[in-house]
Amino acid sequence: MKQIKHIGAYGLVIKDNKILLIKKKGGPYDGKLDLPGGTIEFEESIESALKRELLEEVGIEILDYNLFDVVSTNIKWTYKDELVETKHIAILYLIKDYKNDIKENIEITEINDDSMGAEYFDIDKLTQEQLSNIALISLQKLKFM
Repeated sequence: MKQIKHIGAYGLVIKDNKILLIKKKGGPYDGKLDLPGGTIEFEESIESALKRELLEEVGIEILDYNLFDVVSTNIKWTYKDELVETKHIAILYLIKDYKNDIKENIEITEINDDSMGAEYFDIDKLTQEQLSNIALISLQKLKFM
């Protein structure tokens, strides 16, 4: 089995007991709801990756944020008929302020093609089965689940 590591920066945008999540397309979280964010490119800082990813995926410009936690999980999934185990390391930030409204129907391009859009979800109505491992761990740490 092939083993890979994925390290990303993710934003927790919560208001009125709702959380901003993206609908994943492809990859280990295909069909799940996940936190906006993603890969930290080699040449960028963690915070730059966070800002870029949230702008690309949900259309918001982050103004204020705090480091919340760093979590990891292992995910087994199939990629091109090969079983892969991914060590997913997520650097989580609480997003305190931003400008622009989220774009639920953001234009999908090659930059954000693993998303089928974003929206706020009522935390009390989410089930564990709907969520990516990272989203679930985050909500558990926030004492929502």
